Amino acid sequence: MAFMFENLQVYQKAVDFADRIAALTEGFPRGYYFLVDQLNRAGLSVATNLAEGNGRFTKADRKNFFIIARGSAQECVPLIEIARRRGFINDAHHGGLRAELEVIARMISGLIKGLEKRKV
Repeated sequence: MAFMFENLQVYQKAVDFADRIAALTEGFPRGYYFLVDQLNRAGLSVATNLAEGNGRFTKADRKNFFIIARGSAQECVPLIEIARRRGFINDAHHGGLRAELEVIARMISGLIKGLEKRKV
């Protein structure tokens, strides 16, 4: 039996994004552990906070975790920009990752708005 959040398209996109980031950062040069670590943590945080939020019982708790997930998606933006500026990713790859983040952030905003509209 699958957990309900695993059926959410935004969760699936977030896991895919985190997996792409993990593969991408394996090729970063030594001496940039700080960037590798922060980018992996932020990327993974999107999916994990979506999952944890869906496991909460109160609307306020769920909303809080979804807000954290959206913030983590936005945290990835300057990190991938630094990776682009350092030459670790090219412009096309950067643009693709950024576009993924925009979609994920919009979807999370939709989850938050949906929660706000619910009575219970």
